This record gives sequence, structure tokens and C-alpha cells, in this order.
Amino acid sequence: MLIEQSIRLPNGVTLRYVEQGPADAMPLILLHGFPDSWLSYEMVLANLPSTIRAIALSQRGFGNSDKPEGSYHPRDLASDLADFMTLRRIPRAILAGHSMGALVAQSFAVQFPERVAGLVLIGTFKALRDNAELTQLIDEVATMVDPIDLDLVRAFQASTLTQPVLDEFFRTVVAEGARLPLRIWRAALQDIAAYDDFAELAQIAAPTVLFWGERDGFSTYEQQQELASEIPGAELRVYAGAGHSLHWEEPKRFAADLANFVRALERRGAARHPLKGRMTA
Repeated sequence: MLIEQSIRLPNGVTLRYVEQGPADAMPLILLHGFPDSWLSYEMVLANLPSTIRAIALSQRGFGNSDKPEGSYHPRDLASDLADFMTLRRIPRAILAGHSMGALVAQSFAVQFPERVAGLVLIGTFKALRDNAELTQLIDEVATMVDPIDLDLVRAFQASTLTQPVLDEFFRTVVAEGARLPLRIWRAALQDIAAYDDFAELAQIAAPTVLFWGERDGFSTYEQQQELASEIPGAELRVYAGAGHSLHWEEPKRFAADLANFVRALERRGAARHPLKGRMTA
């Protein structure tokens, strides 16, 4: 059973996370989407080989992590990740992010290229500024009062799926979204909708693979192709029949793909620690 741990960042925010695998291996850091927590990777973690060191974070505002009044932009969350890695003395890591978490991973890879050994992007976006579904959600949330409508949370999480998932797991991700204060729904959604890093993606230096479900309602295949073309050497892998949250729908397959990506990096020497011992910011 995974035990949730906590770490206090220099900015005063405490993040919660879980970790498994050998302490001396290159970490695989898992970044969840909106409005989730580290629990969104629970089934993936259960299917990863024991040889892989995996760390799943609840980013600021989500899960049991602190919920400050502001700073929910992907760049702010990437800055939190940099502080987390420094405190944990992690010089480099493989990053895997889903949806909002993919934007955080992209931002981190642009800002701190030397700290990223590999990049996995699940259901990422070219831009969400004109996404009709997201715009409608933002408008609905703007008129609500706490607590958020449970039916809205359930409908939103269901909209990311096209294949069945375990009932217990779905109840978990709905509960994680429902526990968020409305101010975080509003702040995070506004920042996600406004974020656009397409012009910076060519700066990403790490080996990168994009995973996309062919029935993803938030991003088209053509947009995924554009993203893969912009990131040097990136590979696009399509899950037939899957939706936006493909790692929920096919956790065993996705865990196997993640493990193969980590092993490929190890074979080419990209997943070895370049530094040992004490780290500084």
C-alpha cells in the first residue's frame, strides 16, 4: 500500500505525493490533470514494474496538497516541481503528464531542459483558447457557489472517457474533483484555457512521446500531429478507441508503454543521473 508523504516548498506550499521503486533509480514523476490528484495514477502505479522509481504528485490546489489563493498557471506548477526536485535531490527526471499535467511538464521542459531525461505527454493540447467544451465549463463554474455541483464533476470526468473504467476508480476521481473549492476550479481552468506554449515547444531537448486517444474530445489528431512535429524528434502514439484519459481506460497497456519508454532511455544512457549528492537550487 502506498503511503502519502508531504514536503514543504520554499514558497510555503506543502505538496503531497507517493513514491515507489528503488531509491537509486532515475525517477519517473507523474503529473495529474484537472481536477485530479496523484490518485489518478493509482492503477498505472499498480501496473508498473517494481524496478521503476515512480513519484506521483498532487500539485498545488489538488488532492491533499495546500490550496493557496492563487498561482495555478502551468508555469507556477512547473516552478513548484523544480523546487520539489531540488528538495528531494533529484537532478533529472522523466516526466509524464496528463492534460493539465502535460502542460506543466512541457513548461518545465522548456524552462529546465537539463533536468528532463524524457517527456511523456498524455492528451496534451496545442491551445484551448477556442475549445467550446472548456469555455462552457468555465461559464458554468462562474455562476456556482461552493460546494461544486457533484453532477457537473461526474459529467466532466465522464466526458474524458470513451471506454469503461472500474466503478470504484471512477468514484475516486469524481470525489477528488468534488472536494476542490470553486476558486480553484475557476483559477485553474482560466489559466489552462489561456496557456499557449506552442511557439516554445521547439526548445524541448528531451526524448518525447505523445499519447493520444483517437476519440479524445479535447484535441484533434491534426493538432497532435502539429505538436509532435514541433517538438524535435517527438513520437505520436494513438490508442484506438480511447478518450482523453486513456491511462484510466487502459492502465496496464499504458504502464507497459511507460516502462518500455524508461527502459529505452536507460539503454541509450539518457536516464542516468549526471549528478550525485547534494543539489542546489
